[in-house]
Order: sequence, then C-alpha cells, then structure tokens
Amino acid sequence: MTKYLGIAIALFSAVFFSACRNNEEVTPTMDSGFVTEYLTPTRVVLTKGPVSNHEFFLSPYSGQVSTDEPDVVSFAPGGSVLLDFGKEIQGGIQIVRSMSGDKAPARFRLCLGESVSEALSDVRKEGSTATNDHSVRDFEIAVPWLGAAEYGNSGFRFARLDYLGDDDEIDIVAVRAISKYRDIPYLGSFRCSDERLNQIWQTGAYTVHLNMQEYLWDGIKRDRLVWIGDMHPEVMTVGTVFGDQQVVRKSLDYVKEGTPATSWMNGICSYSLWWIIIQHHLYQWYGDLDYLKAQSDYLDKLLNNVISNLDGSKEAYREGRFIDWPSNDKPEVIHAGLQALSVRALEAGADMAVWLNDESLREKCSKAAAELRKYVPDNVGNSQAAALLAIEGMLDAEEASKIILANGPEKFTSFMGYYLLEALAKGGHYAEAMDLISKYWGRMIDLGATTFWEDFNYEDAKNAARIDEVVPEGKFDIHEDGGAWCYVGLRHSFCHGWASGPTTWLSRHVLGIEPVGIGFKEVRIEPRLGDLEWAEGSFPTPYGVIKVRHEKTADGTVASDIKLPKGIKQVK
Repeated sequence: MTKYLGIAIALFSAVFFSACRNNEEVTPTMDSGFVTEYLTPTRVVLTKGPVSNHEFFLSPYSGQVSTDEPDVVSFAPGGSVLLDFGKEIQGGIQIVRSMSGDKAPARFRLCLGESVSEALSDVRKEGSTATNDHSVRDFEIAVPWLGAAEYGNSGFRFARLDYLGDDDEIDIVAVRAISKYRDIPYLGSFRCSDERLNQIWQTGAYTVHLNMQEYLWDGIKRDRLVWIGDMHPEVMTVGTVFGDQQVVRKSLDYVKEGTPATSWMNGICSYSLWWIIIQHHLYQWYGDLDYLKAQSDYLDKLLNNVISNLDGSKEAYREGRFIDWPSNDKPEVIHAGLQALSVRALEAGADMAVWLNDESLREKCSKAAAELRKYVPDNVGNSQAAALLAIEGMLDAEEASKIILANGPEKFTSFMGYYLLEALAKGGHYAEAMDLISKYWGRMIDLGATTFWEDFNYEDAKNAARIDEVVPEGKFDIHEDGGAWCYVGLRHSFCHGWASGPTTWLSRHVLGIEPVGIGFKEVRIEPRLGDLEWAEGSFPTPYGVIKVRHEKTADGTVASDIKLPKGIKQVK
C-alpha cells in the first residue's frame, strides 16, 4: 500500500459518506503512480428474470476464488442484475465465476452506465442515444469457469449484467468495480458552516481527480481527450487541491507538439488563447522558469498568429470560433467572448515576454491588447459574454453582476459557470455567488451526482428523477431525455472536469487565498464569508501548505488564524 492511499480513501469517504466504504474491498496495486481499488457494490438496484441470492453481491470478496464457494448468485437463462457501486469511478469490472455448469466460458452482456438509465440502455437499439464512443461500455463478455476476469475501461457508477446462456445455470461469486486513480494526496481542503458547500467543493475535487489519468482528460466516459480550452478550470482545480502536478504540463505539451503555432489547438481559436492563459497561470503559481523558457519559441509564434487575426480593435478569427456549447448559435456572444479572451491572452503574453526578457514580443502584445481594449462588444444581456468582459475590466463588474443575477441559475453552464462566479466576485457579490453555487451545482448532487456533469440545464431539474433510480412514470429522465449539441441524451458525460469551478472559487474567494507576484513567495489573504459563520481550509504552494481559519465575531468582523509555510510572506 502506498504512502497516500489511506489519505485518498479517507477523503473519498468524506465525500460520499459511508455508502461506499462499508462493503468495500481494497486491493491496491501500482502502475506509474496509479492505484487500482476493487469496490463491492453498495446495492442491487433491480433484478430481472431468474436470478437467485443476489444479496451475496453485497458481501466483500476475498480476491481468490475457491473450489467451494457457498455464497453464490445463480443466473438462469434470461437472468439480469443491475448493480450500484455508490460513486462514479474510472475503470472496469471484475467478474468471478464458481465451478457451476460446464467448463465452457459463460456468455454475458455487460452494460456500464453513469446513470441507471444509461446502464439499462441498448446501444444497438435504433434511435438510442447510448454510445460506445471513446470507451466501450455495452458489450458481450466470456466469463471463465472457476476463475476471475476483468473487462472494460470507462467512466461509470452502475453495471448491468445479462446472462446470455441458453440452458445451463451459472453461479457467480462476485462482481466488483475496478477503480483506477492517481495516488496523490488532497493537499487543499475546504470546510465551512454550510455543509452543502463543503460537499460541492469535495465533489469538484473528486471530479478532476478521476480525470487525471495518463493525461488530463475532459471526461472519463466520453471525451477521454485533451481539450485545452476545457482544461483551464481543471488546471485551477488541480492547483487548488493537489498542487503542482506534472500531468498538467504533459497535457499542455501533448497538444502543443501536435499543433503548429499557425493553427489552432483542437481546431478552435479560443483554445489556443486558453493555452496561453494557462501558461501564464502556471508561472504565476509555480515560478518554473525552465518550463516557461521551453515554451518561448512556440509562444512567440502563437502570439504573432493571434495578432495576425485581429482587425484593428476587433478580433477577426476566421476559423474555430467557439466559447461554449450553449452559446454556439449566438455569434454576438462568441464575438464578445473572443474579444475578452484575446485581451487576456495578449496581456498574459506581454507578462511572459517580460519574464523571458523578450522586449520585442512584449511591445507587440501590449500594443495589440491596448488596441483591442478600445472596442467593447455588446454583451446582448448574455451571462457568459458579460462575465468574460467584466473579468477583463471591459465591462463594469456591477453591470455584469446584474445581468448574471437576473438570468440566475437557469443561464448557468457547467463550464462557463466558473467565469460567471468570477465576475460576481469582482462585483463584490460573494453571498449571491455562493447561493448560485448551492442552487446550480448542489442541484446535481440532489439528483444523485457524485461527480459534476458536462452540462446541466437547471430548468430540466424541476421534474427530474434522480440518476440513481429507475425513472418513475411522469418524471423527466435528465440523462436520456436531456442534453444538447454534441452531448445529446445518454452520450452526455456525467464526469467532466471543466465543471469543477466552485472548488477553486470557494478556496480563492471564501478562504481568500491568492498569490501575489511569482511562485507564491507573497500571498494576500482576504476572506469573504458572505452569510457563512466560519470557513477553514488549506492551499498547496511550492513552499508547503497554507492553512487558514476565519470566523465571524459578534460585531460582524472576521477573525483569522493563518499559518504560512516558511518562505511565504503575507502582504496586504
């Protein structure tokens, strides 16, 4: 067992309470910094057809099949069982068979799902939105006689097992989920007087943790890919919870090496802008000059490419125009967003040029950014457009806050919601932002989420069933009947790292921890408790972990206990 396994398991327990621990067997193995954990089902959701003694699936399994297994689950032809493992995981399924039947492999169908509806789906059914895109999650398997076998590699919480045999009865000893995650400690933490916010913080952290596979993925079921623009909220969460992680640089380099500087990363112009912004963020937090120098040639060419796509004071990108999916059919919103992101990227480029002692590049970037600031596109009353403009100081933060608050959680999106919260913070609306976090992200948890979703339409939740139940008559199936754009129905990912924004936001603004200058040598700590009575937590830095506790006093002021690692100076 590795040094941090106990910490990781304890934190998972804190997130998902005792439901996932009581019947759990842990067999850790290591593979390049990863832990493999075997999970016993927490409940049998339903059975269909001839299945006997299904309650034995809830008993821990030793990990070794024997010739004498007294507690087995028997499947006759047509038998099916749907299991719940209590939380979303990245991995597969282990199935253990006893000496039952003849020695021929027993044929089963395995269907994994992020919801009960997905686990009950059929990819072969005409019109179904269920897919095997990116990871195969609905397929036939062969289970060996008196042996164990492992199948699948996807993101899921539920598993359906259908026996496909014609005549023999088959006895199964155990079905366990195989969870694969990075063996890293949760250095950052957050607790406050509102337990709902605590659960949201932990769920965002766990969402990103699952997506920290060989690369920093967008999703663990679908979009097991490195999407640079989507990575920005993830990178912020990685730094907030886990500190400086090599998987971030590895992912940035992977896309850079596959994309000429004259092209756009992932074919989307804003994603190249986000790559520049992430590079700026990494140097601010960690001060890794060697890594920044390694980007200098590419950075110079990319920034010049950005400048070549400007038309005076306006952005004029010809290809890959995108901000987020809900605004994809709104050209005014895309234009406003690209204008703001271009300013941000060019000003970040100017900063990095200073750090790299490149005066020529600094002058080009500063001049182009100043020209862009002369023109402020109409935000058309759109929350995303208003937020991005306000963050760059191109729109009054109070005006942007009024738009965001008037639109409410109905206009939030999982990705851009983070930037809406940042705009509200800039306008001083901390209590209102926490209320929106509780409503929007908290509603996913109310519906059974253990990780945050690729997108979430708040209106759909009004008559929605929970994702961990068979949808009752008259209720909305938020997975099968929801979604839009590229994530229609069951193709929708229910574990998407870009949805983790509240984790970073709560640590940055409620705990009030923000680096000043380069590499966390100096830090400003300004807590904003809003309606909270207290908040406490930790934040990883290159010098160690900052620990804080803030409490409201009788006169309404905040008393703080701050512990800084050696080498960090607190400034006002």
